[in-house]
Amino acid sequence: MNSGKNILLVDDHLVVRKGVEMIFNANIPSVTVYNAEDYIQALEVLKVVNIDLILLDININGTENIKILKEIKSIQSDAKILIFSSHEESQYGLRYIQNGADGYLNKFCSEDVILKAVNEIFQKGNYYSKDIKEKLITKGKKRSSKSSIDSLSNREFEIAQLLINGYGNLEISNKLDIQMSTVSTYKNRIFEKLNISNIVALSDLFKEENS
Repeated sequence: MNSGKNILLVDDHLVVRKGVEMIFNANIPSVTVYNAEDYIQALEVLKVVNIDLILLDININGTENIKILKEIKSIQSDAKILIFSSHEESQYGLRYIQNGADGYLNKFCSEDVILKAVNEIFQKGNYYSKDIKEKLITKGKKRSSKSSIDSLSNREFEIAQLLINGYGNLEISNKLDIQMSTVSTYKNRIFEKLNISNIVALSDLFKEENS
């Protein structure tokens, strides 16, 4: 493991940050670990400290903000970003990587996997699981099509996932703090883009493209 590294942990749960910090301090020589409980704090740290790696929870306080990847890169373009999320990799990993992340980890992974991912990013510049590698190859070979979930914007993708998980318009409105009419607009747009007419078809399409 490389030494003399600055790592920034961005997570709204103190227990998660402290647990990961203990792992890094015990296994990475001369590491300095910085903490941020939200994106505002993270950006402030990035403005004053040169960071080698950011372990980033993409969902802070219940709100997903994939745009934070571009904001981070605009401040420190060389900083590596390893997503550390409770979301399933099969559903979200590739999308985050396509939006600028250098790797993806599920929070339920083992200590060994965390260290392996960090080591690979320091050595090779990225960490891709076998599944992500296969998806990157497959996506590279596929022609874009109107029915592909890749045509969805990040907000549309987020709402599509909530719809598939059984959330109604009111629940989505409350969760994302947007108007119900806005949810309906997004829902109609999703169906139109994917050329489908119901939630069952939406779920089937996601399963097909992530199989």
